[in-house]
Amino acid sequence: MNEYDSNRILDITKNIGYVKSNDQNNADCYVINTCHIRDKAKEKVFHEVGRIKQIYSNKKKPIMVIAGCVAQAENQEMIKREPFIDVVIGPQSYHKLNKILENFQRNKKEDETEFDTIAKFDLLEKTRNSDSKVSSFLTIQEGCDKFCHFCVVPYTRGPECSRPFQTVIKEAEQLIRNGSKEIILLGQNVNAYSYKEGGNEYRISNLLNELEKYSELKRIRYTTSHPLDMTEDLVECYSSNEKLMPFIHLPIQSGSNKMLKLMNRKHKVEDYLDIHSKLIKINPYIKFSSDFIVGYPGEEKVDFEDTIKLIKQIKFINSFSFIFSSRPGTKASKLKEISHSISKERLIELQSYLFKNQIVHNKSLESKEINVLVENKNKNQNTYFGRNEYFTSVIFDGAKNDIGKIVKVKIEKSNQNTLYGKIKKMKAA
Repeated sequence: MNEYDSNRILDITKNIGYVKSNDQNNADCYVINTCHIRDKAKEKVFHEVGRIKQIYSNKKKPIMVIAGCVAQAENQEMIKREPFIDVVIGPQSYHKLNKILENFQRNKKEDETEFDTIAKFDLLEKTRNSDSKVSSFLTIQEGCDKFCHFCVVPYTRGPECSRPFQTVIKEAEQLIRNGSKEIILLGQNVNAYSYKEGGNEYRISNLLNELEKYSELKRIRYTTSHPLDMTEDLVECYSSNEKLMPFIHLPIQSGSNKMLKLMNRKHKVEDYLDIHSKLIKINPYIKFSSDFIVGYPGEEKVDFEDTIKLIKQIKFINSFSFIFSSRPGTKASKLKEISHSISKERLIELQSYLFKNQIVHNKSLESKEINVLVENKNKNQNTYFGRNEYFTSVIFDGAKNDIGKIVKVKIEKSNQNTLYGKIKKMKAA
């Protein structure tokens, strides 16, 4: 979502004469768009600001803007700690950036961290999306009402808010005109999308089925989803929607019901397995990825073993896993953490199973022909990059006119994260 937001910040500031600079040593305005989900995010921001400060130590200072979730969480504290920072603007306020830049005075610091999502969405509707990548992101929903005890998102992105149905479709049409062949719908809880108008409720299933009608669009994806919002109408899309990819990122965080309750996930392992069963039954080609937190306060050996059991059962083909990292303001930040050494041992063991699943799955595709959407030519190489239906990276030979097309690639070798192959040559008639 930060990549999408960064692109939209660029689109918005173009309206007052700013253009993207490829020379970071000579800029009028420098924007760092931040994420608070990773450990030590705040310190990484200050490290980057220090680097920029050094670049401009003997030249005219650019307007220094910190945007995104770290800005939302820290706001005025960032300006107090580092005077080089001029503007702190939260992820739901960047539609105000133009006014701030136009009125900017060097001795005036700005802090905009109100949750003003509706106004932001209104401005996005009026601002042309210039993204022309083969695979493009499109935000349909922001914020979260789930309040998992480990998560800072409700405090940095605010409550759940969905964009109007027609606004999303209009922006999708713009992306398609720009050349996008794949659209990835985004949201903190993307499958919680719900927009009511004229007595009708539009869900993510409505968006998926509407997008399928565009012949120029070849693939549709969405991320990140929550088990509580995996409704029957969404499940049904996997049997009827031919452009919806058979790959689902559905975070569970733990395979222990005790831990899920402590995390305030509001669902059980049995609910997750039921969703998995329904989807596999409706489409046996579906594969899953997930998120896992290791060492959450209160996790005992038996809880960890339940998570390993779930991983063995589902065989996730790509997942994200982390040691619990406390976030200020969350309920989990007040809990007693378990030994870091124990957490590290568990993470290594858990990742060994996750990585093995990835390797086995990729190995199973060797000597097979797969469909690959070609995205670009690899820099300084004579190879091309694309992804298969399961969002796995594929490196292969190709040609410039293959970009934007779905081609058949025969896989010759693989590793944990990447497939390597050659395009199947069509025989002459």
